[in-house]
Amino acid sequence: MKRTRYVHGYSVREARRLEDQARTLAELLHGDIVYPAGSKVLEAGCGIGAKTVTLAANSPEAKFLSIDISEESLREARQRIESKGLMNVEFQRADIFNLTLAEESFDHIFVCFVLEHLEAPEEALIRLKKVLRTGGTLTAIEGDHGSAYFYPDSEYARRNIQCLIDLQARTGGNSLIGRQLYPLLTGCGFKDVQVTPKAVYADSSRPEMVEALPKTPLPRWSRGQGASPW
Repeated sequence: MKRTRYVHGYSVREARRLEDQARTLAELLHGDIVYPAGSKVLEAGCGIGAKTVTLAANSPEAKFLSIDISEESLREARQRIESKGLMNVEFQRADIFNLTLAEESFDHIFVCFVLEHLEAPEEALIRLKKVLRTGGTLTAIEGDHGSAYFYPDSEYARRNIQCLIDLQARTGGNSLIGRQLYPLLTGCGFKDVQVTPKAVYADSSRPEMVEALPKTPLPRWSRGQGASPW
């Protein structure tokens, strides 16, 4: 099966955008995620480590293995973690579709803005589920590009968003996957699935968001979390 090899931070400009996105939205998206001391956490698709910093800092006594398919992205991620003085993260080059990790070896799995770029997100989740221990959790954060609203309405803005949706679909991705998280996770066998929509609002009273949102083309997110079904 053909699979999209999307790589976070494949250019300097993209890496900068991802860092801006993570910094602006860290508290909203995953600022409340805290893993218990001693937990083994797999971050699947860590990219340049923009989100890894927040995860590791929030759970200093948990142990993280952050994987990505790009060695270049991993080098930048290592540098970012080292610059923050964080010691609880190990990095490894790995392909989600060809994991060599031991089954049931992680207490928790975190995957953010990765599934939307894959032609076979179901297969990716099934493979990740194999390395999740009985009773463990998987947290998935994905975008929904089709949920952007504007006032006053703008035909150009709507066409721009639709262009992004169409282009991602042509590469085998799904930029509307955020609204599909519940059936996606339950269809892969996860139990006790809870989906929480997250929305970002900006107007002239929040100039920092007005500045940041054009760099972050993900107007609404869904976070799904489910326990292993074994």
